[in-house]
Amino acid sequence: MQNHFTIRPNLTIACLALLLGGCASEPVPVAEPILSGEKMLSESQDIANLGDRWKKGKQMIERGNILVREGRNKIDEGNRMIEEGEKVQRESEESYKNIKK
Repeated sequence: MQNHFTIRPNLTIACLALLLGGCASEPVPVAEPILSGEKMLSESQDIANLGDRWKKGKQMIERGNILVREGRNKIDEGNRMIEEGEKVQRESEESYKNIKK
């Protein structure tokens, strides 16, 4: 039984020494894998496709903004026409009422 208690502290000390030694040493550099030419070409084509897709999205946004601006202008023009038409109707009704009197 006494043998068991003397081995345990020695084992703990050895583990601590290994742990501290592992923490103090410099990390081993990991070599990056070399890319093949085919993989580089494929990745560059994928990136180019993403760039083209982004450009198309930007063009859609610009065209949409133009359409919205044109639409707002048409709405404003329509509202002006409605107001002018209502004014003409009111004036006509007033003229009619004056003629009837």
